[in-house]
Amino acid sequence: MRCPSPAIPYLLPPLALAIATATVVLPEVQAQVQAMPPTMAPPAAAEGGQWDRGPGESPAARITGARAVHLDPVNADPSGVVRPASASMYRDNAAQPYSDPGEYSFPAADARTANRDDLPSYDGIGPNRTVDQSVLQRSLDLPSPGGDPTSHIPALGGGDLSAISAGRYDPPLVSAPATCAGPSCYADRCWTWQLVPDGVLYKSYIAGPQEPRLGATWFQVGDDTDWYWDSTVGTRVGLLRYGSRDAAWAEGWQLDAEGAAYPRLTLDEYRDLVSSDFRFGFPLTYRSGPWEAKFGYYHLSSHLADEYLERYPDASRINFVRETLTLGLGWRPHPDWRLYSEAGYAVYAKGGSKPWEFQFGAEYSPAGPTGFWGAPFIAVNGHLREENDFGGNVTARAGLQWRGRTGNALRFGGHYLNGTSNQYQFFQTHEEQIGVGLWYDY
Repeated sequence: MRCPSPAIPYLLPPLALAIATATVVLPEVQAQVQAMPPTMAPPAAAEGGQWDRGPGESPAARITGARAVHLDPVNADPSGVVRPASASMYRDNAAQPYSDPGEYSFPAADARTANRDDLPSYDGIGPNRTVDQSVLQRSLDLPSPGGDPTSHIPALGGGDLSAISAGRYDPPLVSAPATCAGPSCYADRCWTWQLVPDGVLYKSYIAGPQEPRLGATWFQVGDDTDWYWDSTVGTRVGLLRYGSRDAAWAEGWQLDAEGAAYPRLTLDEYRDLVSSDFRFGFPLTYRSGPWEAKFGYYHLSSHLADEYLERYPDASRINFVRETLTLGLGWRPHPDWRLYSEAGYAVYAKGGSKPWEFQFGAEYSPAGPTGFWGAPFIAVNGHLREENDFGGNVTARAGLQWRGRTGNALRFGGHYLNGTSNQYQFFQTHEEQIGVGLWYDY
């Protein structure tokens, strides 16, 4: 058997080349860094809340983002770029997501984490590194009035730095760049164009029986002892946004895509598929402060399953189809509460469907992260349809929810529906559903 040749001789030439290159290049890099103009020198946060200054740097150091930048790597952007703290990060402190950010609590170490040796490196922040102001500025995608990337960022004096060191800082307002939504704004609330943004602006109705989500509901109908299983296999994603960057509570305009399938199965020994509805659409949504709105289009079609026809040969299939334009409006008197109403008009209706439909409801759902133990929720939705002489159904759901920092929520609770069936193959059939459900909303 031939033994493998040692690898060390083959590594010596590239290793020698790397050492020679470093010997030549590193002095040049060091000379360029020392020759940087004062405005480009990255400020370094030192212990005690004071800021080290480079040669010739002004005493009033600037902090990117018009506020103290949150340097805690726990809240760092997953892409590796550290971003300034936003309102959603501090909703645990009862800060209202849509209100003027005002004051935020910063950990006392925020102004000193740049030189901590126990932190990993995050694009210029880490062991024995300073905050790279130019990197942070680029990550915000802010305009550069007058060619100076920091001309719109106010300087912080010694009093401000002391406030940061003490653990609390009131960020000053800055004059609005061209992309800001209002006469004044915070730098991290400025509106920008974003492709495939995180989060949605107009969330699905919690008690809406046919909303795009992932979910399952197990229930009995009236006095029937048989159980049924209604599933929702769907999603809703943002395609394009002009607005702020907060994934959990953004403002602006956004175009979404949604789609879902709603199969119903029996829970007897056969697990037969009874029927299935399908929906897809493109809503254009808007949020500003406590107000939310959407205008969109969706297609819906309903199909009766072959297994059901085999069991009930006398049943007839209907070609229930809707091509609908919708207009919805929501209002949040408090971040945890939402009141909404929606009108839909089908420009094409077939199979017994008629043009008009209306939805309205109320929800209580904590807007901030809930933690491990979750938080209660309750929601009621009414759905009126012209094909039922403007009758319809009422759905109520209540239970526990778990919401993360991105705004997505997992819910488990009781389910009750009374009125016409939410499966459109049986839109003229009355059902009283009592059961439980598990839902995941985007």
